[in-house]
Amino acid sequence: MANASGFFTHPSIPNLRSRIHVPVRVSGSGFCVSSRFSKRVLCSSVSSIDKHASSSPSEYQRPRLVPSGCKLIGCGSAVPSLLISNDDLAKIVDTNDEWIATRTGIRNRRVVSGKDTLVGLAVEAATKALEMAEVVPEDIDLVLMCTSTPDDLFGAAPQIQKALGCTKNPLAYDITAACSGFVLGLVSAACHIRGGGFKNVLVIGADSLSRFVDWTDRGTCILFGDAAGAVVVQACDIEDDGLFSFDVHSDGDGRRHLNASIKESQIDGESSSNGSVFGDFPPKQSSYSCIQMNGKEVFRFAVKCVPQSIESALQKAGLPASAIDWLLLHQANQRIIDSVATRLHFPPERVISNLANYGNTSAASIPLALDEAVRSGKVKPGHTIATSGFGAGLTWGSAIVRWR
Repeated sequence: MANASGFFTHPSIPNLRSRIHVPVRVSGSGFCVSSRFSKRVLCSSVSSIDKHASSSPSEYQRPRLVPSGCKLIGCGSAVPSLLISNDDLAKIVDTNDEWIATRTGIRNRRVVSGKDTLVGLAVEAATKALEMAEVVPEDIDLVLMCTSTPDDLFGAAPQIQKALGCTKNPLAYDITAACSGFVLGLVSAACHIRGGGFKNVLVIGADSLSRFVDWTDRGTCILFGDAAGAVVVQACDIEDDGLFSFDVHSDGDGRRHLNASIKESQIDGESSSNGSVFGDFPPKQSSYSCIQMNGKEVFRFAVKCVPQSIESALQKAGLPASAIDWLLLHQANQRIIDSVATRLHFPPERVISNLANYGNTSAASIPLALDEAVRSGKVKPGHTIATSGFGAGLTWGSAIVRWR
């Protein structure tokens, strides 16, 4: 039968908690830690019971705790073909290239058009990540699609799983956390590997915020672009563990500063009430509004909370800032990136940024920048990266990871 934790137990088997005496504590990173193992042991999984074990309760064998690590072994990215420059935007709103670049650091962005779909971009990015990792789709145990703009209201991950050819029907689901989504996807992947016995997890960050931008509002339309990025996270021996710690938070009070709320249809007549002649029932048809953002408040939030989060993640990992090879932040605004780097005393040459070419691609920005840095040879195997995502919710999260 299933107990409260969701695991299955058998009435003839004694309670494992009373029979296993391994000292375990919850670490500051949120993972489980056994004091018998290295500090890098962030969680453990339970191996199968010895096949020769007796079914008698009095002779029942204790499960063997096997410490498990996880590491990033492949990455990929994809962007739409349509490039929109600052000069292009100047043709539809009152702005110019210098004004945009000075305030944001952005000069170009990619936007979905024609037959482009978010699923298509995600599949392309995921395929590249799998090829680099030398993992075939049949060996994927889990697909995590981090997005706030799926092609389908009910999520995109299962469609990606199908398109990739994952014939074993692995679990696939979406994570909605806006610009923090990819970092939360990494954390979720680590938890599934360390606590659930998964081996290969595909984490995708992809968004098409251009579909929710008011292209007459120069305060927001200059910021956003569309893209997809992906990584393969794989189980490994604990001594090869590559996700050292994380720090995650949210603050619903900050929603007023950044949101895209549901709005009811403004169509007059019978269709506005979804065919109803009974007032408020059935509910009116609805859609999402364009992105509403208070830029000044979002800037204040980011430059305050992101450095604190990264410092907390470093402390949990037991690492000084000097041990970090690269700082990789969500690509929202160059002023934010520069301010956070300054507060953390990271020199510009150790900060990864491709914001100028793509704009703010939400959950895709971190894996997109990582993929470019890896393929260009900037990020090399063994390099340690401090990464942080932040945005709508408000949500923010940081992780200390090692590449390969």
